[in-house]
Amino acid sequence: MAEMDTSSGGGHKKGPGVKKGKKLSTRVDLTPMVDLGFLLITFFIFTTTMSQPTAMRLNLPKDTEKPEEQNKAKESGALTLMMSKNDVVYYYEGMLAPDASNFKTTTFKEVREVILTKKKSTDPDDFVVVIKPTKECTYKNTVDILDEMTINDVKRYALVDIAEVEQQLINMTEGANPQ
Repeated sequence: MAEMDTSSGGGHKKGPGVKKGKKLSTRVDLTPMVDLGFLLITFFIFTTTMSQPTAMRLNLPKDTEKPEEQNKAKESGALTLMMSKNDVVYYYEGMLAPDASNFKTTTFKEVREVILTKKKSTDPDDFVVVIKPTKECTYKNTVDILDEMTINDVKRYALVDIAEVEQQLINMTEGANPQ
């Protein structure tokens, strides 16, 4: 509480030998202000909504009687994307040809066109994207490709380990075109 010292030494006499009057001093006690501050902080902490963690929704496959048929997809509707170092994306449609004639290269800037082209030319029920990051792929690139799935409204996609044949093909391609 605020206090004021009002004690003084008598009237307002003037002249020699008269003591000067004491100046009034004010002392403000800030304890109630600190209490009020803590009450306000506590009030705002309890009344704010806590931020909810953001997570990506996953659509899981339906259970089937035969486990080997659970994750089957038509070859004509499959698009396989393999991310490598230096933001390079390798891809092929359907199954990888024995002579690797359908093995192609693109960048993250053009991968959206590849996805949209394949999506337009395929039945929506058959379209599936298989994502295969290599060991040289960065975490950012994996998140970027998952974001592309959301942006392009791809309902079915899978994150799978890369096959040894595909890794060798990528190594040969990168060896021929060192960056």
